[in-house]
Amino acid sequence: MSLGKAYKNLDFLSSRDARTIRILSEYLEPQSRFRHYNITDTVVFFGSSRALPPDEAEKELKLAEERGDPELVERMRRRVVLARFYDDARTLASLLTRWSKGLRSASRRFIVCSGGGPGIMEAANRGASDAAGISVGLGVSLPREVTANQYITRELAFEFHYFFMRKFWFVYLAKAMVVFPGGFGTLDELFELLTLIQTRKAGKQMPLVLYGEEFWKEVFDLDALVRWGTISKDDLKLFHLTSDPEEAFEYLKEELSRIYLEPTESPEMP
Repeated sequence: MSLGKAYKNLDFLSSRDARTIRILSEYLEPQSRFRHYNITDTVVFFGSSRALPPDEAEKELKLAEERGDPELVERMRRRVVLARFYDDARTLASLLTRWSKGLRSASRRFIVCSGGGPGIMEAANRGASDAAGISVGLGVSLPREVTANQYITRELAFEFHYFFMRKFWFVYLAKAMVVFPGGFGTLDELFELLTLIQTRKAGKQMPLVLYGEEFWKEVFDLDALVRWGTISKDDLKLFHLTSDPEEAFEYLKEELSRIYLEPTESPEMP
């Protein structure tokens, strides 16, 4: 007796033998959806999933102060500082979306894209929504973590199983990247990006903004890599460091226009 068609056999599709099929699915299904919605250009936002909206961070700090736990209060104070980046990511995403919606070219839209989760990722999608624009969320299934925030355009919300396929789609569509303060995941993504840009494996020019000067200068000292001779001094030009959303927007607008837009495609200035 037949057990049915192989492509309908979920036990097989979930097995080790079908891993290649699952990987291929995480390439072909997103490709089909991106093509259907004409998504060819993105600006990707990376950053901590733990960054709260400022009002929520202030509430947590107040509760900690009421409990009288000095260690918890200090931790919540850092959360309040981190919350500023939530607001800045939201502002920057909104500015980029409003600008991109005014472009004359139908094929260059620079859609905001995030990792789909909470924190900085949510802020980016929320900023695009504030500007009445669409946005992409490339989520990944993780234990005990939300994989899709409410501000992603519903048809453009993805959930990946494989980190490397998710990373592929981040880079493949990206025309620029903005990296906000974050943890292991953000640092992993940042250094992979820097490596791809440095070695020219990305195959395109891709402006990279490191947002939050105080954070990045404390977290790592790239000048030390220059002193040790493990990177060249010119490698420090692979990214742009800033702490101001307006300045980040002007930099990205100028670079994206220079690299990807014809003069006739830019919006008319009032």
